[in-house]
Amino acid sequence: MRPNRPVAVLGGVRIPFCRQNTAYADVGNLGMSVRTLGALVEKFGLHGQQLGEVAMGAVIKHSNDWNLGREAALSSGLSPLTPGITLQRACGTSLDSIITIANKIAVGQIEAGIGGGSDTTSDVPIVYGKQLRRRLLEAARAKTTKDKLAAFKGFHLRELKPEFPGVAEPRTGKSMGDHCEDMAKQWNISRDSQDEWALSSHQKLAAAYERGFFDDLVVSFRGVSRDNILRPDSSLEKLATLKPAFDKTSGRGTLTAANSTPLTDGAAACLLASEEWAQAHGHEVLCYLRDAQVSAVDFVHGEGLLMAPTVAVPEMLKRNGLSLQDFDIYEIHEAFAAQVLCTLRAWESEEYCKNRLGLDAPLGKIDPAKINPNGSSLAAGHPFAATGARIVATAAKELKQRGGGRCLISICTAGGMGVVAILER
Repeated sequence: MRPNRPVAVLGGVRIPFCRQNTAYADVGNLGMSVRTLGALVEKFGLHGQQLGEVAMGAVIKHSNDWNLGREAALSSGLSPLTPGITLQRACGTSLDSIITIANKIAVGQIEAGIGGGSDTTSDVPIVYGKQLRRRLLEAARAKTTKDKLAAFKGFHLRELKPEFPGVAEPRTGKSMGDHCEDMAKQWNISRDSQDEWALSSHQKLAAAYERGFFDDLVVSFRGVSRDNILRPDSSLEKLATLKPAFDKTSGRGTLTAANSTPLTDGAAACLLASEEWAQAHGHEVLCYLRDAQVSAVDFVHGEGLLMAPTVAVPEMLKRNGLSLQDFDIYEIHEAFAAQVLCTLRAWESEEYCKNRLGLDAPLGKIDPAKINPNGSSLAAGHPFAATGARIVATAAKELKQRGGGRCLISICTAGGMGVVAILER
């Protein structure tokens, strides 16, 4: 392998993100992935071209979606000689798939590739319980009719009760929202500040659509041209009327349906390449992926489930000789408004930065005007495996329009992990 070389981000595309059980209820991950990859192929004139790899991801998928990356690539217009792989790290999935492609480019294994992901919470895998699955497998293995019937001895109708994908952390039994409620209480994040953050996200995303920022980033699908979660006419007064969505009994719950991301369907993808490949194929480099980092926290024993980016960012900053303030924009995934506000407060905390992060001083404050300048997940929605690619494509275009600069990307994930990255132009 050759020494690391620059990895260029050439751009990305996505379909509008839609609330579950609406426009994409009957599409599924493959359909959304094919539409997105096909649009990317069209955008960059990649018809019939062989790329080094297509890495896609999905968090909620059926067992027959065994390799979405390869299957979507085969229907995208790319050469069928382009290999594909499917990855998964909860909400960080498509940022991870982009990092996977970038690492292969950096060491010279490939010249160009696509990273992205899709997710559906409408078309979820529904399975039978363990007992019935065991019976069916025994019947399938049986050699005689008698043995097949014997597998169902003692069968009860309750075994037909289906099992749905769980949204709780397996090790705690608590949902992500429940965990974030705990974080909001620990860091004293008010309901008002969460609602204000959520409203700002909607306002910024709506403004970006109005000025045409997303014209070449979002392609229509199923009759939808904009994220259908977006509420440009929202107000603090409207948000204040909503009841707590997770802590409904203590009287201290602050997370609501408005300041939390809704369950969402959608897909996004980005094209990355070496400088040489980009130049040879006539593509402009929007920015470069400079570095990335993944970290985890011990949420089972008390750390905040969504606080891992607070650990990953200083590790990455130290390696690159940067401070938290050395960025022109910050793209912080808004799983919940409270999660963003907890992260910012932790970086400002002398105690947290010293005792948990081992730093001599707090990382410090970030100018709120530099965070998510075009809105983020609270307004756009959050298909788990598509958010990272949405953010990279958005940030890359923003850096181009600014004429240069540096962007910090921060994504928290289920399982107490965080994926972060640096883009620069």
